[in-house]
Amino acid sequence: MGSLCNESFADFIEQLKAAGVSISNEAELRERLAEARMWQYAFMTLVNNGAPLGIRFAADDEGHTGSIQRMLARFRFPDRFENEFVSRLATCH
Repeated sequence: MGSLCNESFADFIEQLKAAGVSISNEAELRERLAEARMWQYAFMTLVNNGAPLGIRFAADDEGHTGSIQRMLARFRFPDRFENEFVSRLATCH
């Protein structure tokens, strides 16, 4: 994540949902990301620690993993996070 993506977190959330990811407590997620200076880091933190806030992610269909990984790469998330996120979605399915 050397250089940050210029796209907004709102664009990211919409593309994430379009890629087949459902988000519980999306309003809280949006609020937290709006407050963050670097929303990519905030998102990674909320993926790992957002459950107490009701923020959870699930894949609607396991067939979307490639498009989810490509989308995460486009938004300049680290490769390690891309793999962890997709793996987490597979276990939530």
